[in-house]
Amino acid sequence: MRFEPLGEGSIARRTASDARPGAAGPRLVSLHDRRLLATFMVQSRLGINDFMPVRARSRDGGWTWAEPKPLWPDLADEFSLFGSISSGPDGQVYFFGARTPIDEPGESLWSDATKGLKQNELFWSRSRDAGRSWSAPTVIPMPFPGSAEAPGPLCVTPGGRWVVCYSPYNTFDPQTTVERNGVIALLSDDRGQTWSHRWMMRFEEPDSGGAEAWVVALADGRLLATSWHTDLSGAERDFPNVYALSSDEGSSWTPTRSTGILGQTTALTALPDGRALFLHTQRKQHAEIGIWMALVNPTPDNFGILHHQPIWQTPTANRAGREATHSDWQQFNFGEPAAILLDDGVILIAFWYIDEDSSGVKYVKVKIVD
Repeated sequence: MRFEPLGEGSIARRTASDARPGAAGPRLVSLHDRRLLATFMVQSRLGINDFMPVRARSRDGGWTWAEPKPLWPDLADEFSLFGSISSGPDGQVYFFGARTPIDEPGESLWSDATKGLKQNELFWSRSRDAGRSWSAPTVIPMPFPGSAEAPGPLCVTPGGRWVVCYSPYNTFDPQTTVERNGVIALLSDDRGQTWSHRWMMRFEEPDSGGAEAWVVALADGRLLATSWHTDLSGAERDFPNVYALSSDEGSSWTPTRSTGILGQTTALTALPDGRALFLHTQRKQHAEIGIWMALVNPTPDNFGILHHQPIWQTPTANRAGREATHSDWQQFNFGEPAAILLDDGVILIAFWYIDEDSSGVKYVKVKIVD
């Protein structure tokens, strides 16, 4: 078994002269008749609190893309918005993420002193016209103190429940105590009007936390969640990515288990045969640096890796020309992959990149060959 490459290209390419040259968080939705919708965030430079979500469209199965347009241009000076799109069984497109108020232009979203994100809040939005227009962001109350890191999409379960997840982060306030040793799931049974919460994952290792968590509904109705397991101690320990399963639409979760994959950022795509695609970055020299993908068939005790290989490679993990840890996040030169399965069985993967003269969003197309 292997992932056979079919080609690659660019969804968006930006240069240093652009007003917002940085790109982050590409996400993909398949519409119909080979039409695709992609969203990603642009910003003035890494670490600045001015993310602006934009959308791009393809009419030919992802080979070419139109110029990106903002989702909420009227909010660009008020909020930094970061999040993901997903599609529901009703054909609507959803956006879930976090928004952070902008108090001063050019301010940082990160505090080195507290290792925290500026205080933010979760929100969701909906498009009834394939992503052309969007409802105003609706706030999702968070159950505990802290900021939220929430790059994964909203999942609509077979029973109609909405499930989202986030990793708790410190804020700029050193007096705010944040419980960081897990990933939280938020559940809504009334289409976003009210929410309850569960601990989706818990980490036994002291001084560790989650990041880049995702949740998807598998073909058999189970929910699969994954997360980057990060070191918070400063010792730069490496933990394998983790996963958990739910058989009751997120009401309860299996114990958090290792995937057996020593990677970083995670993303998931459910396949119609019950299996799933697991994507991650690899920024350590023990394996080829780049974007990796695994075909998995998970059980509560085993991630069920059927195949695992790099699908895009690059010489270095960050702009300093070395391997990179979580603390180097402002120096990463690629990341945040996401994938969708197209109608012809081709898998389209998107991720952001930075090279010597440009930045933006690349795509790679592959197919599964038995």
